[in-house]
Amino acid sequence: MSHDYVPVQWNRQKYFYDAILLAAVFIFLVIFIVAGTKTEAGNMMILMIRSFGACAIVLLHLVLAIGPLARLSDRFKPLLYNRRHFGVITALIGLVHAGLALMMYHGMGVINPIASAIGGYGNYGTLIEFPFESLGLIALIILLIMAATSHDFWLSRLSPPVWKGLHMSVYLAYAALIGHVALGTAQFDKSNGLFWGLAVGAVLISGLHISALLKGRRLDTQADINTTWVNIGDPMSIPLNKALTITPQNGERIAIFRHAKGISAVDAVCSHQNGPLGEGCIIGGLVTCPWHGFQFDPETGEAPAPFTDKVQTHAVKIENGNVWVNAEPDPFGTTRIAIQVPS
Repeated sequence: MSHDYVPVQWNRQKYFYDAILLAAVFIFLVIFIVAGTKTEAGNMMILMIRSFGACAIVLLHLVLAIGPLARLSDRFKPLLYNRRHFGVITALIGLVHAGLALMMYHGMGVINPIASAIGGYGNYGTLIEFPFESLGLIALIILLIMAATSHDFWLSRLSPPVWKGLHMSVYLAYAALIGHVALGTAQFDKSNGLFWGLAVGAVLISGLHISALLKGRRLDTQADINTTWVNIGDPMSIPLNKALTITPQNGERIAIFRHAKGISAVDAVCSHQNGPLGEGCIIGGLVTCPWHGFQFDPETGEAPAPFTDKVQTHAVKIENGNVWVNAEPDPFGTTRIAIQVPS
């Protein structure tokens, strides 16, 4: 986390991460083009168009897989920290693919290449003749907007809910890209390998997201209540320096942490990018988000100075040996001293 805006906060890890990513992209493109020259007598321009297109599709699948993988296993969280770099490179690879395709197939006519791709030929009323390039342009525009607004500067200006909603459009881009390929190149693939590859990719991405969702629900205590106070149960059921999350009726998820000072409760959604704060842990006495390391005091919900991020706290009490938490959040900045666990 940072209290100032700089283009990219470069460090050794980011240099290493990006070097590996760019090397993998280069190797993929070379292998694709070399294999293409040996299997078919296509010209180099077409091979380049296909290689960058295939690379963009593979990268987008990986981008969409990182989130659920990180929720399923902590081993993938290092990938999550730099996922923005992954997304920006995906958008740039897609831009190269689109530029080459427009130059090859629409650059020699009297009509503007983009206008030609959108409506120069084909029929929007039929599936077979649908101008599939328009779907690719939709996906590319979304990816470029996401890349351009990926920095925290835009997160701050747009607000986390708006920024998050904008970046959730990656799923619309993914659907458009699947349609772009299925109605385009896949129609001419006699082996049906591309079609089945897309199908397997879609199933894997859907399966990962469903698995991550189910894991989150298993970790949650579903609070079916008629009052504002929720019975959490035995204090020791809350893991030390981690959280037990609950989902009250018609309310936001709440994370109840047991730490050195006692038991505290805060909203389970990080104010940075709406990350799963309840899946984080206590580091140095502070609740630490597993996505980007943003930290909050469990008793005040405030980030340590000079940071100004905040999450709402919740009242906690212990009665008859059970932990109770108030489902109604406190106003931002309210201090709730941690409740001591009876010995």
